[in-house]
Amino acid sequence: MKICACVAEYNPFHLGHLKHIDYMKNVLGAEKIIVIMSGNFTQRGSPAILDKFTRAKHAILAGADLVL
Repeated sequence: MKICACVAEYNPFHLGHLKHIDYMKNVLGAEKIIVIMSGNFTQRGSPAILDKFTRAKHAILAGADLVL
């Protein structure tokens, strides 16, 4: 089983993020996708536009299998 993981903020989730997930599935052949996502604050320390639960939901709806 091929698993791919990425580090992301999804602040907010947009079409470029969807393209990235599609690339991991279709080009790299990932059977499972794990997203390691920042919490309520971005990697640069500013507050995220949306809460972490909403951003995680968007990632799952876009095709991620697990968001940490």
